[in-house]
Amino acid sequence: MAIPKIILYYVFAPVADPAAVRLWQRDLCESLGLRGRILISADGINGTLGGELDAVKRYLRKTRQFGPFAALDVKWSEGTALESGPASKHTPYRASTDFPRLSVKVRDEIVSFGAPGELEVDENGVVGGGTKLQPHEVHELVDARGDEVVFFDGRNAFEASIGRFRGAVVPDVATTRDFVAELDSGKYDHLKSKPVVTYCTGGIRCEVLSSLMTARGFSEVYQLDGGIVRYGETFGDSGLWQGSLYVFDRRGSIAFTPGAAVIGECVSCGAATSRMQNCADAACRSQLVVCDECSHSSTVRCPQH
Repeated sequence: MAIPKIILYYVFAPVADPAAVRLWQRDLCESLGLRGRILISADGINGTLGGELDAVKRYLRKTRQFGPFAALDVKWSEGTALESGPASKHTPYRASTDFPRLSVKVRDEIVSFGAPGELEVDENGVVGGGTKLQPHEVHELVDARGDEVVFFDGRNAFEASIGRFRGAVVPDVATTRDFVAELDSGKYDHLKSKPVVTYCTGGIRCEVLSSLMTARGFSEVYQLDGGIVRYGETFGDSGLWQGSLYVFDRRGSIAFTPGAAVIGECVSCGAATSRMQNCADAACRSQLVVCDECSHSSTVRCPQH
């Protein structure tokens, strides 16, 4: 049975006409039966798409032919399944079941920190960001500096509930837009003289987060290049990462090896699990850790509901 491929990708680069790029990207994806979410701004592109392997390869080849997107950073993973027929009568390719639809939008930011005026991007990417470290370089830093090194989670707090780097600082944020207020609150000022390694799913959030931290006086900021995904591809579960990785599609989470640690705890019964689901309250958009047995209950919801 053919398995769809899912790509997570981004590049920071000046884009002269985001609206025109949106139309081109939408038409390209529709012609290839690809589904997922793409955000475009004057600072670049950020997306996750799923579909047949040949369709994804064609998409990447065409997208990289556009000058600003030539250096697109891409991570691959396996999806769940392909639909039985083509996505539409206009394409021979089948769609991935991991995404309900295709969404291509223009935004002020390709990752929403709520601080578009602070971000500076040139042809080389984000200006003033942290020093990029490959996975093995993170280990070298920890070997050299030991407990002095601080891992700083650049994701929403609920994502860290099922997987994170050992001993990481996990800010209490519900959305990426909360980070600016968190940094400005002063609660992390004691880290400003320490080596801080920021990390996130695929690396894009740390491109911005590390620049925000540097601008606020953090003196030694690093970012895990390629994010948790690339670290997991390199070390699996034999390094400094523990647990599963939350992903923003119908898979919910992925593990790098069959023996990945299960560190999440069901909010209802406390059982060990890496399963995530929406709060039962229809007005709430929170994600909760819920085990298989409790997932059928309509009463699993956030404490405030």
